[in-house]
Amino acid sequence: MASGRPLLIPSPKTPTSPYSQTGSDPPPHPDPPPIPLPSSSSSRRSKLPSKSQNSSGGTFSFPTELRASKRSSSSSSRQPTTAQRFPSRRSDSMTGSQRDIPDSEARFVYVNDPDRSNQPTRLPTNSIRTTKYSILTFLPRNLFEQFHRLAYIYFLVLAAMNQVPQLGVFGRETSILPLAFVLGVTAIKDGYEDFRRHRSDQTENHRSASVLSDRDFVPTRWKDIRVGQVIKVHTNDPIPCDMVLLSTSDPTGVAYIQTVNLDGESNLKTRYAKQETLKHGGVPTSGLIRCEKPNRNIYGFHANMDIDGKRVSLGPSNIVLRGCELKNTNWAIGVAVYTGRETKVMLNSSGAPSKRSRLEAHMNRETILLAVLLFLVCSIVTILGGIWLHVHRDELNDTPFYRKQDFSDREVGKYNYYGIGWEVVFTFLKSVIVFQVMIPIALYVSMELVRLGQAFFMIQDDSMRDAATHKRFQCRALNINEDLGQIKYVFSDKTGTLTENKMEFRCASVRGTDYSRTGDEDDDNGYSTIAVDEQEWKPKMRVKVDEELVQLLRSGEKTEKRERARDFVLGLAACNTIVPLVVDTEDPRVRLIDYQGESPDEQALAYAAAAYGFVLLERTSGHIVIDVLGHRQRFDVLGLHEFDSDRKRMSVIVGCPDKTVKLFVKGADSSMFGVIDKSRNLEIVRATESHLYSYSSIGLRTLVVGMRELSSSEFVEWQSAYEKANTALFGRAGLLRAVAANIETNLQLLGASGIEDKLQAGVPEAIESLRQAGIKVWVLTGDKQETAISIGYSCKLLTSDMTQIIINSHSKESCRKSLLDAIAMTTKFSASNAARNGPGDVGSSKAPLALIIDGTSLVYILETELEEEIFKVATACDVVLCCRVAPLQKAGIVALIKNRTSDMTLAIGDGANDVSMIQMADVGIGISGQEGRQAVMASDFAMGQFRFLVPLLLVHGHWNYQRMAYMILYNFYRNAVFVFCLFWYVLYTAFSLTTAVTEWSSVLYSVIYTALPTIVVGILDKDLSRKTLMKHPQLYGAGQREERYNLKMFILTMMDTIWQSAAIFFIPFLAYRHSTVDISGIGDLWTLAVVILVNLHLGMDIFRWNWVTHASIWGCIVATAICVIIIDCIPVLPGYWAIFEMMKEGLFWFCLLGIIFVALIPRFVVKAFTEYFFPSDIQVAREMEKYGSLNAATATQEVQMSSYSNSHQRIP
Repeated sequence: MASGRPLLIPSPKTPTSPYSQTGSDPPPHPDPPPIPLPSSSSSRRSKLPSKSQNSSGGTFSFPTELRASKRSSSSSSRQPTTAQRFPSRRSDSMTGSQRDIPDSEARFVYVNDPDRSNQPTRLPTNSIRTTKYSILTFLPRNLFEQFHRLAYIYFLVLAAMNQVPQLGVFGRETSILPLAFVLGVTAIKDGYEDFRRHRSDQTENHRSASVLSDRDFVPTRWKDIRVGQVIKVHTNDPIPCDMVLLSTSDPTGVAYIQTVNLDGESNLKTRYAKQETLKHGGVPTSGLIRCEKPNRNIYGFHANMDIDGKRVSLGPSNIVLRGCELKNTNWAIGVAVYTGRETKVMLNSSGAPSKRSRLEAHMNRETILLAVLLFLVCSIVTILGGIWLHVHRDELNDTPFYRKQDFSDREVGKYNYYGIGWEVVFTFLKSVIVFQVMIPIALYVSMELVRLGQAFFMIQDDSMRDAATHKRFQCRALNINEDLGQIKYVFSDKTGTLTENKMEFRCASVRGTDYSRTGDEDDDNGYSTIAVDEQEWKPKMRVKVDEELVQLLRSGEKTEKRERARDFVLGLAACNTIVPLVVDTEDPRVRLIDYQGESPDEQALAYAAAAYGFVLLERTSGHIVIDVLGHRQRFDVLGLHEFDSDRKRMSVIVGCPDKTVKLFVKGADSSMFGVIDKSRNLEIVRATESHLYSYSSIGLRTLVVGMRELSSSEFVEWQSAYEKANTALFGRAGLLRAVAANIETNLQLLGASGIEDKLQAGVPEAIESLRQAGIKVWVLTGDKQETAISIGYSCKLLTSDMTQIIINSHSKESCRKSLLDAIAMTTKFSASNAARNGPGDVGSSKAPLALIIDGTSLVYILETELEEEIFKVATACDVVLCCRVAPLQKAGIVALIKNRTSDMTLAIGDGANDVSMIQMADVGIGISGQEGRQAVMASDFAMGQFRFLVPLLLVHGHWNYQRMAYMILYNFYRNAVFVFCLFWYVLYTAFSLTTAVTEWSSVLYSVIYTALPTIVVGILDKDLSRKTLMKHPQLYGAGQREERYNLKMFILTMMDTIWQSAAIFFIPFLAYRHSTVDISGIGDLWTLAVVILVNLHLGMDIFRWNWVTHASIWGCIVATAICVIIIDCIPVLPGYWAIFEMMKEGLFWFCLLGIIFVALIPRFVVKAFTEYFFPSDIQVAREMEKYGSLNAATATQEVQMSSYSNSHQRIP
């Protein structure tokens, strides 16, 4: 029994048919002893009081109408003496197909015998390990993962080449240092993250659970639990492993669990123990479970159990999974079937999908170009070096550096000279080593650090924090931040993404009469208050009611209309799997009834029924208690067929207090009207269909409710078929569907309901902002077309001036014809727009088009030759709305754009049906909503509301793209300047590959001298303020057009590096060419000059200076000077004291100033010229923002969309 939940009347264990007329029923199994029901503050549940309580405890007396439902009446041919209950069990209803399990694919679990269960193969213990490394595997595995980057392999080869004596340009240790630094930083980061996972694993593994040992439950650490052991879990405790339920504190074997840690759904789920295991007092000491091997399907379980010589089938409703929590149930006992890494939650544990950003892909293109440039530079040096050796071949004996003979000792020796041919080869390889920094190794580390910083500021952004749930933005993939600034297409789910997925009952059609005139929310009629022992119980949620329907339900005159209206509301209250919980309030005299259910629709309907006076008070596996207009009544749940995607409806069979048995069915209109008996009251059916269309047209979700009273023979026939199907070992799901289809026929139409799924706050404004930003928003939903169109208008996706192209086809040829007609229409519209606007009219308006297509049509289009036609039509339209689409169709639509264009795609959704779409898109975003965490777990980013997409894309996406694009170009520029300086020097040193810059300065150049400023700018710089970017979404187009990073800018940047490197080299060269300055002194000058120059170059491009930017740029320049001084103060290193000798002379300082002036003047002139005469949108906005005239200027520039036609074109 659930904790604090009253035991009204225990359900019989093996009763007979309710229509049995004989007294030869087999005796029922004895009921379990009454279980004490102490008040549980943790669950906040309450016992349901009654008029009196008997001395046995645990059973209650009830009003006359309730007791009447249990009396035996031999004179009545309609009322059962006892009723066999078929509880609402998910697995036993529809979910798992019980196929045969070959022995090779089965696991044998012996109850309470872990030793035998672990033979012949030892199964894993319950210890979990989410870490990637161990102490022994950390170094090799981490290095192996890091060297997946080809650039790292490139630098490793260069470092190895430098170890060869003939190729040793730098010191052996020095050549390894840059790569070792990069690998070390990444390894430390990975190691720290893995250590945190290790600590989390330790905490989890050392939790305590109660395990059966020698007939007593003893505390045992989770990690020591083994398959086959019997475990007892208490209320509010987490489930330690995947275990099959054997018994619970509820005599009927029901347990309530919360799966929020598994799928994010906070509503309670029901799980059940088999009656065969309950007979053993909850702890069977033997038994064999034959189950499928571990798999990732958290919604399926296939097994059977041999106990007491009988084989019973097991399904998903009989297993509780690790990660769930036991709620509102005192205790539950189960046997472990999957442990540790084989549990379903661990098998489903996976990181965020790995995706590469568009900028990184383009960066690889430029990296290849740099490699080609490096090859050309090395080839030039090699060819010129070979020519020089050939010309001076007779002078090599006495030529410094190249002399063949060694005269340093008394005996003339020989240097290692291998001839011109080998020397040419060595020259090429040496030049590759010297110029290796042309490809910046530090760029990869810088990008990771910048993305980490960007993610931090996105997470901390309060404008993307959901105030209702207190959830902040989540970055699950750190390698595609910049892609947020280049999105062209947004594919969005509707329910739970654009809407709140919090359903609210709005109206009803009962027997052809529309009841939609609801009162105000402040009207007290939205509550049905129940007096219980000087307390007031009322539903937690208030629902607006129609006064006319309320008066009809409470009418004292017994009419057909009143009875059918009561049946309609009773169907809303009974045909569900809602679990009512009674919770306390601040006022001790008032308690609230909280309806917990797996579907928001069911909750809304239950609250609506309560508002009209049919208050669901309690649910067990065998009965429900409903307060019907002030009279508490018990209805025996004789059977329940849950909703499934094939039938699209659910049904329940209840034994009523008036001794009748009724079948209530509710479902989608497309499914229900096929089983409605239309021969009865055809006018009512037509009126209901009209009301359904009206409800859908205003965006309401609709359900149809039907009923049939079952005769004795019908119930007996159904009972026999149900029992046979439910106990079948194989093909059970199909058999149960057939049983449901057979009974759900010839229904009497009771009515229909309209439920509103409200738009989330800010959705219309968000869609409008995205549209102004040049982003096309496509909505992909499973709802019916009328509902989707209505929501489209509500959220401003569709507008009145749009021409709608609607494609609803049921054959391939029909689809082909509709698409050809649509292509002709889009072509006509394009021609009309071109003629109206003129060839030179850039900012003109055009007639907007909207494509609306259903899932049936997409079946004949996707993955066929018609894809090209639908692509042409869809891309020509401003809006695409897809209705009744399946999850894989959503992914197919995303792939349609992704595979045929270079535009960036983004998919956003909140449910498991959106996972395929989210993973297919370039950027996937999960909404932390009402439908669990499947979408969040599969996403790259997660947030609480759709409207957060606007600041995410228009602000952070824009900033991230601008920063990262500039940082990549700057890193290419920074290293290229340094390489070309070395190149000029090689040309004047007989192509000997000696360098004037010290080895340590070469190493520190990309690590200390210039690394920090670019990282700071990549994290903090802002070209425009948040306010400007939000107010004027058109500025987002800069990222879509790739204005900040493209091949043209790369080429211009490389040309600039050649000029700046020439200024750095030749100005000191010309100034000191007749002096006695040595190589170390001029090398120090070049080092300081190149560092100052590249940092000032960066400073010219910074948009917003702050103290961190100042500190990083000027600090790096000072740090460079200090490092050069320290290096020249070490006597053992070449160039001892050289910098001090250089700084004594004014020529040194003059050269520095001259280099800065000459190198930067061309860039400054070109920058000023282009920004003045050819300003970009960003530059114009910056100047207007600076001078405060942005708002006034843009107000006259915005162009409103003009209407081409107000008519809606429908293509059949």
